[in-house]
Amino acid sequence: MKTGGPRALKHPPTSPRSPDRVPALPSVPPGILNRKGSRDTAGVPREVRAMLDAGLIETVNLCEWLVVDQGRLAERVFREHGWAALVGPLREELAALDTPTAPKRLAAIGRLLATAFPDGPRFETVYGTLLGHRSDVVRSWSGYMVGLAAGLSLEEKLRRVLPLAADANMAVRETAWFAVREAVAAELPKALRLLAKVALDGDANVRRFASEVTRPRGVWCRHIQALKDDPSPGLVVLEPLRSDPSKYVRDSVGNWLNDAGKSRREWLLGLCARWEKESPTPETGHIVRRGLRTIRKAEAAGSAG
Repeated sequence: MKTGGPRALKHPPTSPRSPDRVPALPSVPPGILNRKGSRDTAGVPREVRAMLDAGLIETVNLCEWLVVDQGRLAERVFREHGWAALVGPLREELAALDTPTAPKRLAAIGRLLATAFPDGPRFETVYGTLLGHRSDVVRSWSGYMVGLAAGLSLEEKLRRVLPLAADANMAVRETAWFAVREAVAAELPKALRLLAKVALDGDANVRRFASEVTRPRGVWCRHIQALKDDPSPGLVVLEPLRSDPSKYVRDSVGNWLNDAGKSRREWLLGLCARWEKESPTPETGHIVRRGLRTIRKAEAAGSAG
């Protein structure tokens, strides 16, 4: 397998403050750093919440991610880095949200940053600062800042979001594809050509991004109607992944196929038959079973009836 992305989409250099290079703060007790995370939002300890809101630690699961006070965290970050002029607009943006869910707050803050720092060296400085932050939520803002930047081409957006796709934190990896999905859908043929090369990356997280961002239906996101109608253009991304060594990638590819089969049943059956013939590996078998699960479930229900 080819290692590294294509020259045009090579990962930007990470900030010296990138999470894998920053030692733990002495003020954070080891017990908090090594916590497993609460099973519900109400169970997140007050001390953990305070550190999350201060940007001192990362979230470790969805429950923690949901309880982060992004407004408080953003105000702290903005003041710390000399962007205090954005505090007022930040409060207005968050107050205007009809349903202030965590994902909508994330996008609103990213949009504010993209508008305030539209292009040039200032954009790169702010993007790098966010990208290198200790907090996974702050790093995620950089994804939306990139995805919503009016002055960036699709190629530039994908290049800048790849470090997020490779992030050690799952929440950041999910943000990576969410943040640029609309841009991908808007220029789908070009995006598929670029992502076909990303699918050859040596990092499984990045390969998974190439699959996840192009899923015809996806989860909690707008569908890509063109791929629901005709999934075949997506094969330039999927073919290199059909026997991927990473289960994380295989699950995504299987989900992609399952999405496609909901509207193009015969296409999916034909593809899976071809893949099983051309690539008779356990990895391909896993993808095929996952991709056919909705069809098989419907067949089983029909037989039982």
